[in-house]
Amino acid sequence: MSELAVRRLAGAAIGPWLDAVARLRIAVFRDWPYLYAGDFGYEQDYLRAYSRSPDSVFVLAFDGDAVVGASTGLPLADDTAEFQQPFLDAGRDVGEVFYFGESVLLPAYRGRGIGRRFFDEREAHARALGRFSTTGFCAVDRADDDPRRPAGYRGNESFWAGRGYVRQPGMTVRLAWQEIGEDKPTEKPLTFWLRPI
Repeated sequence: MSELAVRRLAGAAIGPWLDAVARLRIAVFRDWPYLYAGDFGYEQDYLRAYSRSPDSVFVLAFDGDAVVGASTGLPLADDTAEFQQPFLDAGRDVGEVFYFGESVLLPAYRGRGIGRRFFDEREAHARALGRFSTTGFCAVDRADDDPRRPAGYRGNESFWAGRGYVRQPGMTVRLAWQEIGEDKPTEKPLTFWLRPI
């Protein structure tokens, strides 16, 4: 197995890596539980919020020069209104939350501690900024009996809980994307997981 290099980049330094992260998101989110058909234009629009935020972070895993994993984050106040709304509805200050966008890693590189490293690096970045009380992310909600669920699939819930993240029922975002086999995008629910810094 090759040795992976992990680099944390912040603010303007993420700019050159937006397309690589967009391609990686499309590749990884094609699998369960997202089943994302992929839209490069949407990915570029989505990632612009990160390129505009001076406090954003990308944690990238490299095999040589190839980006094989990525994890992102930014102040929730710098993200779109749909991600902020569950906090506003709950009477919480979005300015106190550092939001983790995603962690995506190609299957061949899993099981080598990169997922832990992604969380370590993003949490360290949020702490270093010194103005956040909470870190969090949201995960897609799928029924346990969904017939598309692969046999033997294990989710990340126990990993997240082991890091101190707690699922927040009722703090749900509804995002539209086109699943494999759909004719057009449809809304899916994603629920927040939070922990104090």
